[in-house]
This record gives sequence, structure tokens and C-alpha cells, in this order.
Amino acid sequence: MRKPIIAGNWKMYKTGPEGAALAAAVAKAIGELAGRRAEVVLCPPFTALEAVAGAVAGAPVKLGAQNVHWEKDGPYTGEVSPAMLRAIGCTYAIVGHSERRQYFGETDEGVNKRARAALAFDLTPIVCVGERLEDRKDGRTADVVSRQVRAAVAGLSPEEVRQVVVAYEPVWAIGTGVAATAGDAQEVAAIIRGQLAQSAGPDAAAQVRIQYGGSVKPENIADFMSLPDVDGALVGGASLKADSFAAIVTAGVAAKR
Repeated sequence: MRKPIIAGNWKMYKTGPEGAALAAAVAKAIGELAGRRAEVVLCPPFTALEAVAGAVAGAPVKLGAQNVHWEKDGPYTGEVSPAMLRAIGCTYAIVGHSERRQYFGETDEGVNKRARAALAFDLTPIVCVGERLEDRKDGRTADVVSRQVRAAVAGLSPEEVRQVVVAYEPVWAIGTGVAATAGDAQEVAAIIRGQLAQSAGPDAAAQVRIQYGGSVKPENIADFMSLPDVDGALVGGASLKADSFAAIVTAGVAAKR
């Protein structure tokens, strides 16, 4: 059975001290039981990573970054390398988030390079894929998502693909308060798993954990976690409050029993 994974993406919110306080509150709220039955990951801004690492030391909470460069070091002003993230204590890194694609011009090729670099430094990449509203209206969801998945895992061995987490985040649902239906999420998650099977074989595809992201709340997490191909959630706004994020973790774990 694939172990559920629920990650909080704090985006460009929380200073170091604010992040440490939130992380400590999350660790206390979820308790040991939820931590044993699911992987809980917090992804604060780069400037808060070290403070959050200290706050969750010894707790069943893992540390993730919101992005990662593909080189170990070099003249890349404004970037952070996988080696730096590992040194701080990260074990996860988000790559290819739609906001990175939309606002900063990240490409499918770049997502692949970042995912490969993450794996090379024992970071688990959370690869984000998802269609825009116009793609969905035009009936291109399957084509867009399949292309993104295929590009993200290009050149990876089946063993490497097994280690990847894929987050399906329909762009039209991120931060809008409008979540995809459970049926929509399962349909696309099945498409993702099917593409992974084509790229890396059915055995590897069966082990990849797929998250849903996009206006996830305590009220709807059970609907998504009960789906056969959804193994977790990538949570945005609701992860910025300890009680709401803990409620998502608790309800999500219960739904996946």
C-alpha cells in the first residue's frame, strides 16, 4: 500500500520566526499517530527552511523546499542548489509548480532537470502537473497532463520513477476556492498513472504516489483521499494555519484506511 503524503506549500508567506511557530504548532497538532500513518511535509520559503528544520526536529514532520536548481553550485544568482537543501535538512523539493511555470517561465525540460537533480541528492521531487481552464474547456486535459508527466520523468530509470511524487494541481483550482470534483481528480490521476506506466512500466507506476492540490480543505480532503489513485494532497492556503492543516492530515489519514 502506498503511504499517504500530505504536504503544505507555504508559498511566499512566513518569516523564519513565524514559520518556526507554525511548524511547531503543526507538529503538536498532528500528533504521533497521524505522523506514523502518513508522511507530513512542510515546504516553507527558502529563508524559513532552517528555522522550520529546528522546529520540527524529532517530530513526525519532514522538510521540503518550494523549488531546486539542477546544479550543485555555480554562477546562478538567486537559485538554491540540491546540495544546499540537503545540508539544511530537506528531504523533499517541489518542482514545476504552476506558479513557477506561469510567472517565471519554467519549462517541461527545466522541470525534468530539477527532478533529476533532486533525485541525485536524495531529495524526493514533488512534480506538479495540471491544466489551465482553457485547456479543460477545449478538452485537452489529458494531452496537457500526459505531456507534462512524460517530460518530467524522461530519462529516469523505473527505480527513480518509483521515488517521484506527482501532484495534480488543476491551475484553475489553485487559490480560487473552487476545487476539482472527486471524479475529475480520479480521472486525471488515472491518466497520470497510465502515462507513468508507459514511461517506466506498470510496476513503477503502481508505486508512485499521486497528490491532489487545488483549494484543499478539511471539508473536502476525505473525498480526494478516498479515491483509488490519489494518495495525498499538496495544500496551499489551508496549510498556513496549524488547526486547518492538522485537520486535513487527520481526516485524510482516516479516509485512506
